[in-house]
Amino acid sequence: MLPLDLPPIDPRQRLKARGAARNPVGRFEPYARLVEDDGWEIAEEEALLRTEVTIERPRSVITRNSSPDIPFDRSINPYRGCEHGCIYCFARPSHGYLGLSAGLDFETRLVARPEAPEVLARELGRAGYAPAPLAIGTNTDPYQPIEAKYAVMRGILEVLSAFNHPVTITTRGALILRDLDILADLAARKLVHVGISVPTLDEALSRKMDPRAPSPATRIKMIRELARAGVPVRVMAAPVIPGLTDHELERILTEARRAGARAAAMLLLRLPNEVAPLFQDWLEREMPARAERVLNAIAALRGGELNDPRFKTRMTGEGVEADLLAQRFAVSCRRLGFARELGALDTARFAPPPRAGDQLELF
Repeated sequence: MLPLDLPPIDPRQRLKARGAARNPVGRFEPYARLVEDDGWEIAEEEALLRTEVTIERPRSVITRNSSPDIPFDRSINPYRGCEHGCIYCFARPSHGYLGLSAGLDFETRLVARPEAPEVLARELGRAGYAPAPLAIGTNTDPYQPIEAKYAVMRGILEVLSAFNHPVTITTRGALILRDLDILADLAARKLVHVGISVPTLDEALSRKMDPRAPSPATRIKMIRELARAGVPVRVMAAPVIPGLTDHELERILTEARRAGARAAAMLLLRLPNEVAPLFQDWLEREMPARAERVLNAIAALRGGELNDPRFKTRMTGEGVEADLLAQRFAVSCRRLGFARELGALDTARFAPPPRAGDQLELF
């Protein structure tokens, strides 16, 4: 195990349903902040750590990427940070670019972008824009709890629908069922795919790992409801955590297929930058008897390290154990009849909607 270099837990903070317990300084910050006993024997008042939301007014919302192991070239993040609090989330280090911590800050100091739909409409309407599937939920979850108040994701879907623009969504948030009307309509035009993340079916483990995300049973229900509405759904067995959730792989795939998932994907746990010590700290707090075994199992698929940032292998791991895991996944997919892909999304329909005052076409 790594020697942990994390700040002590702040005794003044009362945590309820949080993944991290500490708030290490962001990796770009020049100074560290520590909680120290001042020597005065006066009890500090304990306060419940609550979620704070800041509003951002973006100038652009489409992010481009050229990564060789990601199957999309553009994405949108309606929110920064994620209240689901999944302890293993690979997006946690992105909070460092805001001068915030990948720990408790990531799940309690959130950023909403309520003007994202109108900015997106401007970007899609620019001359020369060439459509391709737009990925949402590849960093932080677009259907995290604050979406109920800000409805940024619904606004984005309305814009994409008006432009006939294809979109892929990855989420574990039950709020996606609120938007079944738009999603079913997009699906009928071959404009949407949805991926539902199910890392475990163990209710107790899920409450510890993903403290503010929907339960595994709810996620299976989400797959069922989306499938009934005609929305193509892929189950994401992600992340697979060696020594902790890997034994559930076949059961996850089976339950998702019964619910109506058409395709499946598997991604190995990634622990980039600050996530590795935060995950180790969580293991030692929540399941100390298993911590060393889990960390050793992770390292066995990562060349002896807890993380491998190289393209391709960062998603799958390498070595005998990684090969066996991939074989188990392939065998299960064949047995259950999963399709390799959900089918191509339609880009030919794309067109900016008419605006007020535009001259109508005669033919």
